Amino acid sequence: MLGLFQNEWDSVVLSNFALEQQLHAARQELSHALYQHDAACRVIARLKKERDEARSLLVEADRQIPTMPAVAYNHPASAIMSNGKRAQKDDMEAVVPGKKARQGITPEIIKELTDCNARLSTQRKKRQISQTLLPPEVLETYTHLSRHPLHKTLKPGILSIDIHPSKDVIVTGGADAGVIVFEQSSGQILSSLSGHTKRVTSVKFVPRDDLLLTGSEDKTVRVWQWGEDGSYDCKHILRDHTAEVRAVTLHATHSYFVTASADKTWCFYDLAVGECLAQVSERTVEDGYTSAAFHPDGLILGTGTAESLVRIWDVKSQANVAKFEGHVGAVTDISFSENGYYLATAAHDGVKLWDLRKLKNFRSFTPYDSNTPTNTVEFDYSGNYLALAGSDIRLIQVASVKQEWNTIKVLPDLSGTSHITCVRFGPDAKYLAFATKDRHLRICGPHPTSLQ
Repeated sequence: MLGLFQNEWDSVVLSNFALEQQLHAARQELSHALYQHDAACRVIARLKKERDEARSLLVEADRQIPTMPAVAYNHPASAIMSNGKRAQKDDMEAVVPGKKARQGITPEIIKELTDCNARLSTQRKKRQISQTLLPPEVLETYTHLSRHPLHKTLKPGILSIDIHPSKDVIVTGGADAGVIVFEQSSGQILSSLSGHTKRVTSVKFVPRDDLLLTGSEDKTVRVWQWGEDGSYDCKHILRDHTAEVRAVTLHATHSYFVTASADKTWCFYDLAVGECLAQVSERTVEDGYTSAAFHPDGLILGTGTAESLVRIWDVKSQANVAKFEGHVGAVTDISFSENGYYLATAAHDGVKLWDLRKLKNFRSFTPYDSNTPTNTVEFDYSGNYLALAGSDIRLIQVASVKQEWNTIKVLPDLSGTSHITCVRFGPDAKYLAFATKDRHLRICGPHPTSLQ
């Protein structure tokens, strides 16, 4: 019996010794791994420091490069391009710094814009409402259908979205400087675009040529070309602004687009060559532009400013032809109705509707308290519905100037942020895509039973 106990004791001691050896080896391996991790962190920190120093030197070098005057100001109320002609010396009140002189909006381009305007105006008079447009009683059943975590958790927030008019594809621009192309029907990410170094504030599809426009707080605009493999390649990087780009809007020809910036200018671009033809400034703009949109016919541009003003521009002459006052706070978003008669503008105090025929405000919505701004507003393509959003989403049925614009549906913000940044209607109002301060793209649509 004693011998049996002795053998058991020896076995336990040997097993304990083996475990101690394994523990010692594991400690040595852990110590080595921690040492490697610490060394790697030091190397990464050093590389980041060297990168930041290199960027600082590059910025300093760019500032030291001599520049040429970009735009001559020869309009009494606004600074405009003279369509390639030299402005009179007495009229040159200021210049905007740039890397080269601007070509201007030439007579040939003006003719193209005018022809497009005439064609679209004629078509609009004959256009019928789509038979597949969802009626108001179906929009009343709108509910949250899905959410999709598209952007990084480190810097959450989707700042801008756009929906392709003929494809079931949505593009989002994030606070993480990323751009995501997402297929709504399958719930799959088609492409992830990187290149911007700061928040992406505006995104816009160019359906005709399978292009994508993105503007960012890094002061650049990028033009992306879709490839047959489903990916997007950066075709142009445009560096004409000296402050963050806050809005990108596409002209109806799909040949030109405009960007609006915090540097108090807006730029008119030729999309085919990626060249700024005109950079327009207004002396009385104090804090830069916050939003911009083309009128559906393309000869009028609307811009919102940080000082609560909405400015209407004649694109052909780049003249500021009208100003809308009355908002409180920065004009965060603007949207023209497809019929061309109405303009909706959003600001801290809510949404105002403007009659472009009489140039006056005919209705205002104040959906929230004084501490909650309205961040976005959007007419659907048919012009029958209006969506506005701040801490929730409100769908409104469009009516005439004298009729009441009734609220169809109020959709709560389920993200918990109480800050909806952007909202867009899908084709025929079959769904609504919206973004918030978290990383999710959310989709709302009619309850399945309402479509049966």
